[in-house]
Amino acid sequence: MFTKIGEMAEMIPIVEPDAKCRVVNNLFVHNPKLEGIAVAGAGIPPALVMRSRFYQLLGTQYGYNLYMGRPVSLVMNSHPLVVQYEEPITEVSIQAMNRAEEELYDGVLVAQKEMLYGFVSIRRLLLEVADIRAEMAVFMNALTGLPGNRIIDDRLQQSANQKHFSVLYIDLDHFKSYNDSYGFKMGDSLIQATAALLREQFSGQGSFLGHIGGDDFIAILNHHDYQGPCSKVIEGFEQIKQSFYNTEDLKNNFVKGESRSGGYGAIPLVSISIAVVTNQKGDFQSMDQIVDEATRMKRICKSHPGSICYANNEPDYQNLGL
Repeated sequence: MFTKIGEMAEMIPIVEPDAKCRVVNNLFVHNPKLEGIAVAGAGIPPALVMRSRFYQLLGTQYGYNLYMGRPVSLVMNSHPLVVQYEEPITEVSIQAMNRAEEELYDGVLVAQKEMLYGFVSIRRLLLEVADIRAEMAVFMNALTGLPGNRIIDDRLQQSANQKHFSVLYIDLDHFKSYNDSYGFKMGDSLIQATAALLREQFSGQGSFLGHIGGDDFIAILNHHDYQGPCSKVIEGFEQIKQSFYNTEDLKNNFVKGESRSGGYGAIPLVSISIAVVTNQKGDFQSMDQIVDEATRMKRICKSHPGSICYANNEPDYQNLGL
């Protein structure tokens, strides 16, 4: 699968600006599948002649006699979309779709540094974007649209080699009981609301947010400044969850349901736990070591009630809970 626009560019004929339109006509006639022809010359930016527009002009009254013996510069698009070889295909597609309506179906010229490299038809560009999106969907969580486990594993492996990192394992406590009491539809809505809250804190530069599955998320930072975002997540979650319970359950501060041990009784309201692993006090050699330490931090979180954050960078483990 291509990712750079230059990787899918095709060679097309190039003519001088003073070439006669009959030369362009011959090129189109002898190459029925040819969609466009580039126009380039010393001291001028590259231009483009699209087959459809060329014959539209020739098809007007007197068009054939008017243009056929005259320079192609009279019919070319002097300001086509020209992009560099390295530009991502998805970014080029956005640029192409933001053009004026009369140019939407024009192809894209690709340059490599100062030289004209090739041409990409708009049809092929859009098909490639559709393939990219379909491929990406495999790696994304369907409920939240966040990166899933395959991407998460890659980012964790990269973290082990970073000079500074903080890995935050985030999950919801007593979520199963909430699902049992309020149903899967409300449970899914709570997961989506949690994802939106996490995006607010972990979507900037130097941050990665993924959805492991169910009520489990992960955030990876390339620094150790996790305290502020974690506090905001805990505070925000405590506010958000108020709209996911009825008045009685909020007043009681519990729901009736089956506990993990199988007994029936009062179950605490959903809370959020954040287990933080940083390399502030020591290095990690692999992703597995990070995961093992995170598992240990999660056990500490689970042993305390309410929304809470514990980190391994302090001797007594830092608690940012409410």
